[in-house]
Amino acid sequence: MVLAFGDYRLDIACRELRRGDELIGIAPKVFDLLAYLVEQRHRVVSKDDLLRAVWAGRIVSESALTTRINAARRAIGDDGTGQRLIRTFRRKGIRFIGEVIELPGAPARILGSMALLDKPSIAVLPFRHLSADPDQEYFVDGIVEEITTAIARFTWLLVMARPSRLTTKDTRINLKQTARETGARYLLEGSVRKTGNRVRIGGRLIDTETGAHIWSERFDGTLEDVFDLQDRIASAVAGAIEPRLRRAEIARANSKSTENLDAYDLYLRAQAQANLRTEASMIESVRLARCALELDPLYAPAMARLALSQMMRRSRHWVADLGPDVEEGIGMARQAIAVGGDDPWVLDLAGLALATLAGDYENAIAALDRALVLNPNFALGFGHRALVLAYFNRPEAAIRSAEQAIRLSPFDPAMFAFCEALALAHLTLRRYSEGLGWAEAAIRENSGLPGLRYKLSLCGHLDRFEEARQCCCRIREARAEPTVTALVRDMPRGVAAEVASHFIEGLRKAQVPEG
Repeated sequence: MVLAFGDYRLDIACRELRRGDELIGIAPKVFDLLAYLVEQRHRVVSKDDLLRAVWAGRIVSESALTTRINAARRAIGDDGTGQRLIRTFRRKGIRFIGEVIELPGAPARILGSMALLDKPSIAVLPFRHLSADPDQEYFVDGIVEEITTAIARFTWLLVMARPSRLTTKDTRINLKQTARETGARYLLEGSVRKTGNRVRIGGRLIDTETGAHIWSERFDGTLEDVFDLQDRIASAVAGAIEPRLRRAEIARANSKSTENLDAYDLYLRAQAQANLRTEASMIESVRLARCALELDPLYAPAMARLALSQMMRRSRHWVADLGPDVEEGIGMARQAIAVGGDDPWVLDLAGLALATLAGDYENAIAALDRALVLNPNFALGFGHRALVLAYFNRPEAAIRSAEQAIRLSPFDPAMFAFCEALALAHLTLRRYSEGLGWAEAAIRENSGLPGLRYKLSLCGHLDRFEEARQCCCRIREARAEPTVTALVRDMPRGVAAEVASHFIEGLRKAQVPEG
């Protein structure tokens, strides 16, 4: 049976909460709590009732219980002030007071198959508890819930309910069976070991079709504050796996036959071509993004990808600085922000393109800030925000944002962009030695022109003339003109005057010709 109230549908068997056709991301323990309240709606449920039914009688702190109740309220559009659906009765307990209708449920297998057609999906499985103390199960459950909630913020990724049979950490996982039951392309499993004041959490991401391990990592922490540690670990896990999932989805799209394409696959192929960063691949990226928009004119990810691809072409002099390609990029960026304002990835790509192509830093930063509100674990969003802040002469904020990006995803494919932001920010702050280190890191990661330009200016400020000469040679090899005029023209449109002035000063000190 499905329990319906208002616009919401709670499918107990499939462990799904939906609002209309939208699947709501909800942590496993929060789902269990909500389901129990709805099923027991005829009475007030005490704290002891909840502990017996949801936590198997384990002791849970008041703050942990309150956190789960608040999360259940948020999932169904309620809050502690209004208490429209979940009402607290002082010193007695809580009760679900909404009007509920029982509906026939659909088989989980069908729902899972439908979900696979819509978007990539992941199921977060119960983590194994490796500690000797069985009373610490609540801590393990809390970590899994926080990780699930953090991952659910990636709007392009569907977080599936785990199979109801997986209620203990000792159950052996059959990948094929679990994939059928959840409809998930990926499974996240892990373990938690707590010894004294130290905690170690291991995570592993698995492709259910191939059984391949896409990612695995281990996190260590000190148990000074349980909930702070859970938040930090959840952010680290979510931030680390997001780039891997993106790459896995791109590889999946590229492996399909070219006769079987939809807007999503075309967008992923456009992304893959952009990652190659050649002139031919960028032309193909633009073409594929346009094809995606022909299939779905309101597909915001394709708009954002098209905007950023045109930005990359302009920055490499493969299109004119002003012209139809740049104007298309600006228009697509603005449209993507308007249409895809609830998608952090869209806001990120479009915001960066808008800043670089149009010099519209106010709206670009607003878009990037919103992306990070929607997903506080979005490493690329922090990195691109750092670049825009550096262009806009906010170097201290740029450094904080770039450092957060590196903390969240220390092996991110876009690490070069994070390093470029740090190089420019330190250049602006006249911290030349620190800036040079980051410029060299950017060059090692990508060998791109921005890192070389910043290194050239920094070498000028540091009187490192031989290294400056080598930079000029490498810039010339990249078919770019190493003159002050050309290098300034390569900077984003509308870059702050103070940033540009100090950059130019370094070029002149490096004896770069005016041009």
